Amino acid sequence: MRSESRHKNWNEIKTNDSWAIFKIMGEFVEGYEKLSRIGPCVSIFGSARTKENQKYYQLAEKIAQKITENGYGIITGGGPGIMEAGNKGAHLAGGTSVGLNIDLPFEQHDNPFIDKDKSIDFDYFFVRKVMFVKYSQGFVVMPGGFGTLDELFEAITLIQTHKIDRFPIILVGSDFWGGLLDWIKNTLIKEGNISPEDIHLINLVDTEDEVLEILNTFYDEYNLSPNF
Repeated sequence: MRSESRHKNWNEIKTNDSWAIFKIMGEFVEGYEKLSRIGPCVSIFGSARTKENQKYYQLAEKIAQKITENGYGIITGGGPGIMEAGNKGAHLAGGTSVGLNIDLPFEQHDNPFIDKDKSIDFDYFFVRKVMFVKYSQGFVVMPGGFGTLDELFEAITLIQTHKIDRFPIILVGSDFWGGLLDWIKNTLIKEGNISPEDIHLINLVDTEDEVLEILNTFYDEYNLSPNF
């Protein structure tokens, strides 16, 4: 009897998994349709917990404003903290401000600086990450937690393995990121787990002018287009 019950539950799980495909497809379709019309954008990542009076919030806002004034739009995860700062900078500069929101049990809520027609909601992290990677002309990575690291290392891996075209990955904050880069150099490279040239996929800066210089230098050589 217990075996029959387990077998029934497993069949229900398989049926539910099959129907979930249509919801996943719907998220991909909506994301592709909306983002393909927006034009060149740069994504800004960082902690949702960063407060408005903290230096990295203020720096993210300045970076977004500077990037927007130079013809790019801004994409963020749509929530508070660094994401809000990025959308705020784009909004203040009168540029494109996109929010890719995710349904979370804690902390996530739309910030008020996203363009009303450019706010997209996702249930699935992996669909949302595809949108960031496909339509971003660069990643500006501010101090953050696990989610920020997830986005950072996924992008590095996809570029390293030639699954997507290369684009600038810019870490902002030497004090915050310096230890991570030291570990990559002194452990990953030393142990032979990555190639020495892989470290050049990452840029480390501290100012908005340095961010813009890296973006403009890169796109003086390469075309602005989706990454795959």
